[in-house]
Amino acid sequence: MNYDIVGVRFKKAGKIYYFDPDQLDISQDDCVIVETTRGIEFGTVVIGRKTVGEEDVVLPLKKVIRLATDEDKEHVKQNKHDAEAALDICLKKVYDHQLDMKLIDVEYTFDRNKIIFYFTSDGRVDFRELVKDLAAVFKTRIELRQIGVRDEAKMLGGIGPCGRMLCCSTFLGDFEPVSIKMAKDQNLSLNPAKISGVCGRLMCCLKYENDQYESAKQELPDIGESISVLHGKGRVVGLNILEKLVQIELKDPNRVIEYTLDELIEEGAISSQATR
Repeated sequence: MNYDIVGVRFKKAGKIYYFDPDQLDISQDDCVIVETTRGIEFGTVVIGRKTVGEEDVVLPLKKVIRLATDEDKEHVKQNKHDAEAALDICLKKVYDHQLDMKLIDVEYTFDRNKIIFYFTSDGRVDFRELVKDLAAVFKTRIELRQIGVRDEAKMLGGIGPCGRMLCCSTFLGDFEPVSIKMAKDQNLSLNPAKISGVCGRLMCCLKYENDQYESAKQELPDIGESISVLHGKGRVVGLNILEKLVQIELKDPNRVIEYTLDELIEEGAISSQATR
């Protein structure tokens, strides 16, 4: 079964959620009002109306309530302004209660039924008294949500080692798993200072070219593998994965020769990717 959907994002570089546009005339970049698990929310359409299969949606698919009005947009601006004031109040309360937590951001839900305070901490924090104080001040539901260092970097933004704005705060909707193996496959320095982002975790960009490196490695022989070429028998001592070059140390005479992947296939030293 197929469904008509629009993709809605609630934060810059946030996750995209699918909603049923129903009979509304909705286009990309329109602002809409939708119902979520947090209540009524204001979002921006980043994927225009299209049809997807049942396997691509989470059922039941909720409908877009309506297009956002100018009044709704002003309401969002006011919420952001009030959130800044709430941040200052919460910072003072955290200090008064001597809590070991770092307040990162504050957010009002669109309908103002809840204020969400995001924080980081090295351990668990007993913030029950803090919640009582905040509820007394704001007269609404209070949620304190502990986040990790990657989420902190995404919220605060910044400049990465490459000199560009952080990927997570500009366009990455989700964090994908990144492993040290990816750095090894790409022949990068394993010095943590060189492969870690401002969050202290492995850089997300290690994932970008990983599929190409893995695909190329499947075509090339392994380091240390014995191989026979027209010049004689040898051992693989080096690889340039992106350019698909193989360095082979010959036993007799003792020298290193660099071959392209195509040359090795032509000489019959290795089989093509289809038969490897």
